[in-house]
Amino acid sequence: MTISLPVTVSPRLSKKASRHLKERFIEFLLFGAAAISVFTTVAIVYVLVKESWNFFQHVPLSDFLFDTQWTPLFDDAHYGIMVLLSGTLTSSAVALVIAIPLGTIIAIYLSEFASFRVREIAKPFLELLGGVPTIVYGYFALTLLTPVLQILFPDLPGFSLLSAGLVMGIMIIPYVSSLSEDAMRAVPMSLREGSYAMGATRFQTAVKVVMPAATSGIASAYILGISRAVGETMILAVAAGMQPNLTFNPTEPGATITSYIVQVALGDLPHGSIGYQTIFAAGLTLMLMTLVFNLIGAWLRKKYREVY
Repeated sequence: MTISLPVTVSPRLSKKASRHLKERFIEFLLFGAAAISVFTTVAIVYVLVKESWNFFQHVPLSDFLFDTQWTPLFDDAHYGIMVLLSGTLTSSAVALVIAIPLGTIIAIYLSEFASFRVREIAKPFLELLGGVPTIVYGYFALTLLTPVLQILFPDLPGFSLLSAGLVMGIMIIPYVSSLSEDAMRAVPMSLREGSYAMGATRFQTAVKVVMPAATSGIASAYILGISRAVGETMILAVAAGMQPNLTFNPTEPGATITSYIVQVALGDLPHGSIGYQTIFAAGLTLMLMTLVFNLIGAWLRKKYREVY
C-alpha cells in the first residue's frame, strides 16, 4: 500500500517567490551593514598610507623614527615622532596604573561579593562615568586635580602628563571593570561550587579560580583600556600642555600624537604641505600602535580561552 505525502505541510510553509525575495533583500541589507565597517576601515587606511607616503618622500624614515626633536611647523623643521610617542606612552602608563588595578578590584567585588541590589546600583554609575565627555575630564584635571597635585608637588607645572594621565585612568576604569566583571560572571557556577567544596574562601575562589578561568575576557578588557588610553585626545590637549618634549617624566608637560593632530587640524596650514602631512604620518603611527595592541588581545583571547 502506497501512502502519498502532501506536497506542503501548510500553505504558510509553501514555496513563494515573494518570501524568497524578502529573504534575499534582508540578506543583502545585513551584508551591506557588515560591509560598511570594512569599507570605512579600508578607506581610513588608504588615506593614511597615501598621505604618509607623500610625507616620507620628503622626510627620511630614519629621521622620523630616531630624531629627538619634533618641530614640523618651525623654519628649522624636525620630524622625530619619538617626542610624541614618549608623551603618549607616559600618559598611557600613568592612566593604566590607575585603571587596571582599580578596574580589576571593582570587577571582583561586583562579580563575587556584591549583592544584587548593590550591583544594580553600581553598574549604572560606572556606565555614567564612562559616558562623561572627555573635554569635561580635561577641565577637571586642569582646574581641580592639578592644583591638588601642586600642593603635594610644589614644583609641578600647571600642565603635566601626570594630571592628565590620572584623570584619564579614572575615565578608563568603567571600560576595564565592566568588561572584566562580565567575563567573571560568565564563569560557570560549578567551578565556584567545586572550590567552595574544597574549603576555599570566597576571596580565594575569586582570585585563584574565577580570574584564571576568565583570563581571556580580562585580558581583552585590559587591551581595550590600553587602546582607549593611547587614543585619548581632549584630556591631554587640555591638561598636558601640548608642548613637544622628549621625556618619560610624568611631572613635565608634553604632547601626544592625538593632541598634536588636534593642534594642527585646527590651524591654517595649506593642504598638501609637509606640515599638514605630518598629521597623517602621526595618525598612521597611532593606528599601527592600536593594531599591535588589538593583535595582542586577539592572541591572548585565543591562548587563554576556556571551553566548558
